[in-house]
Amino acid sequence: MPPTVAVPAAAPAGPSPNRPLPSPASAARRVGTSTVAAGAAFGVVASGAFAAVIPTTLDGHSTEAAASDAPATMLASQSTPLAMKPTSSSATGTFSPVSFADAPAAPGAAQVSNADLASAGKAGKIAQKIAAEQARAVAADQQRQAARSALDKKIAAGGLDGWIAEALDHMGMSQDFAPGLKRIILKESNGNPDAINNWDSNALAGNPSEGLMQVIPSTFKKYVHPDFADRDVTDPVANITAGVRYMIDRYGEDTLAAGGRSGSGGGYLGY
Repeated sequence: MPPTVAVPAAAPAGPSPNRPLPSPASAARRVGTSTVAAGAAFGVVASGAFAAVIPTTLDGHSTEAAASDAPATMLASQSTPLAMKPTSSSATGTFSPVSFADAPAAPGAAQVSNADLASAGKAGKIAQKIAAEQARAVAADQQRQAARSALDKKIAAGGLDGWIAEALDHMGMSQDFAPGLKRIILKESNGNPDAINNWDSNALAGNPSEGLMQVIPSTFKKYVHPDFADRDVTDPVANITAGVRYMIDRYGEDTLAAGGRSGSGGGYLGY
């Protein structure tokens, strides 16, 4: 029996302090070699750090069609290993909750005060008042136009009402006097413009009363409206203007509105 020789225990494998570390390219070649060895039975072709699987036949030879499917550009592009810089797989950071607050107005920005609001409210009220006044003015103007249209139609129609309307309008008087004036005319002449009184004192003196208002010639000449001075005393409109102007001069508009002078019993006494 040969003598027993003591063999010292092997130190753990590790890089020699005097031997340089393998380069990344060497490590990649070793990985590629291992890949080829492990995948030979499966028809694996390795290049660099990547391997392409190519189908093989039962005898271990790859088919011509399969070989043509392996892109040459892929094999060529992978012949040199890529150096990748390790990066962290997750992003870390500190998140703060978001809060909202009213920022103060910038210097010089317009500020709305209570005085401004009060002024705006006052301006709004003034605008409303003006709008209301304008609306009333428009409505009043429409009423005037309607009244004017109705008056023109009445004057154009003629007759006693038309003559009265024209005389009052020409003298610039309200049509509200028409009822009282009509009552006087009916009492004086019964609405006949050619009526002549031949029995009263004026007639006996040679100055008979004539026309709708039974005006004597001298009174007609003095009180007729200037625009009708050239008309005859029996002209309906001219006669009315003379009688009305005389009555207002003697008794006032109230007598005209009342329909002439009346006695204690309410009977008509004239004008």
